[in-house]
Amino acid sequence: MSKSSAQYSQYPQHHPHDHGRPLHRRPAAAAAAIAIPLPATDDAYTIVHAGKQVRFGPVVFWIVVGTVVLLGLWSAATATYFAFRDDVLTRLIARQAEMQYAYEDRIAELRAKVDRTTSRQLLDQEQFDQKLDQIMKRQTALESRATALGAMPDVTGSIPRSTPQRGDAGQSTTPKPSPISDTVIFVAPPDREARLESRAPAVMAPPTNQFAKNQGFDNVLIRLTTALDQVERRQMAALSAVEEGMDSRMRRMRGVVSDLGLNLANLEAAVPRTAMGGPFVPVKLTANAGPFEKQLNRINVTRAEMDRLNRTLALVPYRKPVIGEVEFTSGFGVRSDPFLGRPAMHTGLDFRAATGDPVRVTANGKVVSAGWSGGYGRMIEVDHGNGLSTRYGHLSEINVRVGEVVKIGQVVGLVGSTGRSTGPHLHYETRIDGDAVDPQKFLRAGVRLSAG
Repeated sequence: MSKSSAQYSQYPQHHPHDHGRPLHRRPAAAAAAIAIPLPATDDAYTIVHAGKQVRFGPVVFWIVVGTVVLLGLWSAATATYFAFRDDVLTRLIARQAEMQYAYEDRIAELRAKVDRTTSRQLLDQEQFDQKLDQIMKRQTALESRATALGAMPDVTGSIPRSTPQRGDAGQSTTPKPSPISDTVIFVAPPDREARLESRAPAVMAPPTNQFAKNQGFDNVLIRLTTALDQVERRQMAALSAVEEGMDSRMRRMRGVVSDLGLNLANLEAAVPRTAMGGPFVPVKLTANAGPFEKQLNRINVTRAEMDRLNRTLALVPYRKPVIGEVEFTSGFGVRSDPFLGRPAMHTGLDFRAATGDPVRVTANGKVVSAGWSGGYGRMIEVDHGNGLSTRYGHLSEINVRVGEVVKIGQVVGLVGSTGRSTGPHLHYETRIDGDAVDPQKFLRAGVRLSAG
């Protein structure tokens, strides 16, 4: 390769292999063509081979040179790669393994987080169900207690309906406290159910929202528990009031019998027995009986004793024989006789009343006398058993017969002024074993009993 020259192009070219060969003359036309002078350019490059010349411009030349250089560098790089490819492959594999392990660790961490979240949801649901079950059991117990208390007068046990709180209007699944007699249906919200099918973190609820939901349900359970606690406290208070009232009345009833000088055992023996029977089943409490059940059992035992005492006291004449305000015209004891003006024993009480006013028997018993009886005029005597009897004198009319069984408050006659009397009134006597005693003693006992 060399730069072109007009002088060099004027001579025929001679190839080294032409030695010893006859020199052939080329045609004149070809010689003339070769002999054409070329323009003289200093920037062109010429490659001569086998008598042929190839001319390159500087741009093409440098492109070729650059290509050759790049090919050389590529060859060197390739040789270097193959020389050190084991190290490169090892590092590449290590890098890929490291990335794979990192992804696997991340996936394992996400799965563990999903498992923890699922376990926490399952635990929350289990705790929610346990609390809900406890509330339902308490409600059932309070319903049974309300049924037991319903048999007692002026004793109620119900859950008041709570006033809706602000912000609770949109919670349609929130159970509301209701009366004990109603049935509360608790429905576990669907978003509380733990779903194990999906383990993708994308479907997990945000922790703050789940925490807020848990707090909301806990608040609902707390409000329900508080309402049940209030009902239980009211029921226990009502039960205590009933027990105290019964105990107080029992003490007064026994005190009345004692103050009247009566024998309680004899009175109970005189109570007529009605048609009752059945197998004997002793009263006993279960092993897991609570304070309410124990107190209710005490009340039931006290009530049975009080019923027996009431039946016994039904034979004691401590009630008034006339209705309305009591006004005595003459008391029990020594007085001036209205006819003779001399001191005399008055064996009863004279009640002011008008002719025809009803006279009522003061205790259960049987009529043993009904008719005219000397100074009593028309008189009725009722035997109450155990030596107790009452007499009703100066009647204008008698409404019962001898042998008839009478009940408390039954009208046995009408007020009059028959017999040894100066005007219409009721002569009333109480007798123990045939001896007249002051009726006011019994009337005061009746006032004491009615006060409780």
